Amino acid sequence: MPAKNPRAAKPASKWLTIVGIGEDGVAGLGDEAKQRIAEAQVVFGGKRHLALVASLARGETRPWPTPFDAEMRDVLALAGKDVCVLASGDPFLHGVGATLARKVKPEHMRVLPAPSSLSLAASRLGWALQDIETISLHGHSIDLIRPLLHPGARILALTSDGDAPASIAELLAELGFGPSRLTVLEALGGPDETRRSARADAFDLKNINPLNVLALDIESTPDARILPLTVGLADHLFEHDGQITKREIRAITLSALAPRRGELLWDIGAGSGSIGIEWMLADTSMRAIAIEPNSERAARIARNAAHCGVPGLVVVEGAAPKAFAKLQTPDAIFIGGGGSDTGMLDKAINALRPGGRLVANAVTLEMETLLLDQNNRRGGDLIRIALSRAAPVGSMQAWRPAMPVLQWSWVKP
Repeated sequence: MPAKNPRAAKPASKWLTIVGIGEDGVAGLGDEAKQRIAEAQVVFGGKRHLALVASLARGETRPWPTPFDAEMRDVLALAGKDVCVLASGDPFLHGVGATLARKVKPEHMRVLPAPSSLSLAASRLGWALQDIETISLHGHSIDLIRPLLHPGARILALTSDGDAPASIAELLAELGFGPSRLTVLEALGGPDETRRSARADAFDLKNINPLNVLALDIESTPDARILPLTVGLADHLFEHDGQITKREIRAITLSALAPRRGELLWDIGAGSGSIGIEWMLADTSMRAIAIEPNSERAARIARNAAHCGVPGLVVVEGAAPKAFAKLQTPDAIFIGGGGSDTGMLDKAINALRPGGRLVANAVTLEMETLLLDQNNRRGGDLIRIALSRAAPVGSMQAWRPAMPVLQWSWVKP
């Protein structure tokens, strides 16, 4: 009986193989991964990856173009041929596998992963991955790490280059997390693997390998800038000129907006941006557009977003409803308290997707009248929020009422 041809077992539809490779190169690959690389007609990868498999690859080798093509046009053009793509470690952990999966059906791919750099880092440190925070700062603002900075937290961060650990250490020291211990794990899994540590406020490590993972053991000083996990952040955490949805009202408003993963919010007349910022803090998949006509406030919103760890908040400087043009359809809309423009509200409602939520707060009689009329015509829920705060009166204290807020919330049919 003739021996089975191992290539015959490969379904014809699986034209694309994605191979995860570590710093140990060919030595860390399994037999199947070696076979797929050797038999591929075309092998794609970074120059470093292609050099690691030079002894195996018999087909054409193609380095990724510069700048990187996220549309993967060169790979897709070869659909039906025997194509292999090399990726670092686990291709589906912030890797090229996830990019390709948006373009190629799973039944057309074979994926042979290697341990990710985060898995290797956790194994070196003895950290349980399910008990820690992980984040990719590769090609992203280091401000994204701010919401994770809580005393006692352990974080593994993928970085962009050899300069990133020092920048992150500087940020931690600035925010009151100077006692935190930072460990730089370099060239994990390869012959040049090293591990070095320093405090954030005394970080002096030099010549860091661009291929590094940063491990953070977070400790804080009494005045550290900690972003709580609940909605309704303290007002002092936002830079503002008085135009801010106050803490308690903001918490009630976010509850009414009911954020759901992956959704987009329009914050119309955003002021300090606090609503959109807290919307995005609910989950890393959340998106928000802050619409603000005042240029100073628009700049302030961008600063607040960065300082609260959501630098991806989009600020549109312009007046509603003209500013709505060409914006992506929102899943939810918030309108702050002072306006009384029926036309703007109607256009916002028209822009909202079916099933989307709208929440509007009124502090003026004119805006109250508008919202009462909308409630009469469209239905929804009305609540009146009245808060009082204790304040000195001579040698004693008394309640000082804040301006009451009428809130209308509505779901579009």
